[in-house]
Amino acid sequence: MKTRFILPILLLILVSCQEKTVFQRNQGYIFNTSYHISYTSRKDLHADIRQQLERFDVSLSMFNSESTISRINRSGTEVIDLSGDPWVVHLLNEALKISEITQGAFDITVAPLVDAWGFGTAQHKTLNPVDIDRLLSFVGYKKLQLDGTELSKTDARVKLDASAIAKGYACDIIAASLEQAGVKDYLVEIGGEIRMAGKNPKGLLWKVGIDKAVDDSLAVERDLQAALALTDQGLATSGNYRNYYTHQGQKLAHTIDPRSGKPIQQEILSATVVAPNALTADAYATAFMVLGLEKAIALTDSLPGLEAYFIYSDSDGGVQTWISQGLQAALTTF
Repeated sequence: MKTRFILPILLLILVSCQEKTVFQRNQGYIFNTSYHISYTSRKDLHADIRQQLERFDVSLSMFNSESTISRINRSGTEVIDLSGDPWVVHLLNEALKISEITQGAFDITVAPLVDAWGFGTAQHKTLNPVDIDRLLSFVGYKKLQLDGTELSKTDARVKLDASAIAKGYACDIIAASLEQAGVKDYLVEIGGEIRMAGKNPKGLLWKVGIDKAVDDSLAVERDLQAALALTDQGLATSGNYRNYYTHQGQKLAHTIDPRSGKPIQQEILSATVVAPNALTADAYATAFMVLGLEKAIALTDSLPGLEAYFIYSDSDGGVQTWISQGLQAALTTF
């Protein structure tokens, strides 16, 4: 009787040996940017990942005229029922919370200013003080009212720009999807924003590089300033050394201060933020560029779970760096 079970047991052992967990690597384009995803799995999950990304596109992409956020931007002052789109509700709740904490340095209603300065759908141009004052009359997160799943705008001209928070949130969505599939080791990168967990293919912490803040709108130069060894975190970097244009000898950066209505003129060249999730890291990286070095450092030190690495220009025009205390142990070699 015992010999009957020898063959099935041997087959089970052989199958188990053949089904070793391997790292899958997927890449592609979404939201007008690229993505790269590495994860441990016996099978390729790219089809499921694409499905989630396309659902997210219908929810929060400003480049999709049928997305929920585009519908909000076309709406008037009537109440909008968002009960069918929990992703937008969550993002708006987090965006409004971060706006309050940063006193408006991060503001999802900045879209009219971004467009007017030529970093959205319009052509590059400069604005005079009268233009800016007119636009500021319908920019400001307090012009949004979110009551549960019901959203309203105090002015029909209020429009949302989720570009400083949505890619990070998309990383979190894909990370949650991978975890639901039983994946423990992964790194999700979408347009430079990152969410990671577990270990890399070598069984070590994930190593993430921080670019030097070199003016390079074509992204040709990619020298590294530093590298961090991390896991179970979200990471985002915001800088004005790639997305900018020059007008009459003046460099105009894509990050707009929602409070002044103008492109920022701060000493921070690059802000890298590490947080429990990529949505949070994404939003604060933009906020810190607006706040400037002193206020950004103070806010980083005051918020538990938030770490930062700043590249900034000193009073003599030299390039310096600042790293929060909790992130210093993560510094590693390239």
